[in-house]
Amino acid sequence: MHLVGPGGAGKTTAGRLAAQALGWQFVDLDTRFMHEVGGIAECIDTHGHRHYAQCNVATYRRVRAGASRPTVLALSSGFMVYPPDITEDYEELRRTIESDPLTALLMPGWTLEACTERIVQRQLARPYLRADAARERQRIRERFPLYMALRCARIGTDAPPEAVAADITRLAHTVHSRRTPGP
Repeated sequence: MHLVGPGGAGKTTAGRLAAQALGWQFVDLDTRFMHEVGGIAECIDTHGHRHYAQCNVATYRRVRAGASRPTVLALSSGFMVYPPDITEDYEELRRTIESDPLTALLMPGWTLEACTERIVQRQLARPYLRADAARERQRIRERFPLYMALRCARIGTDAPPEAVAADITRLAHTVHSRRTPGP
């Protein structure tokens, strides 16, 4: 199951709770990236955003290849909005993730202003990003229409994490019941 959306949308918090409820493993792509490659901000500062995105796609592929059981996977905030040519087959990968019934867009608001304010507050609380309010507002304003154009399940995250996790769990059960033949 893929959880997509902006940083600060609740993918990690609610995703971890949902995975626990489902009995699945949970993987946060940002955490895995930092464990395997190093700091996100440092990578971008040293090598540029394009290199970071390419390394992040490679990290995603390693996670998927190594998954031996059902997984709730929280993707990095920009993963679904990278430039189409970031890797040779990124566009196909993005379409595959987007069209999977177990992909959910998590957003703390469905209007630009509501989403922006909530995301900025949450991102500023993350020490590993070295975020500033102006840059975070700019980023979400640029990416918001791209997130909203995604054709996948949508889950609002302006509720307590337990309620969001219940929505994610419900989606997983619904999709699973459609895929599993009845008696």
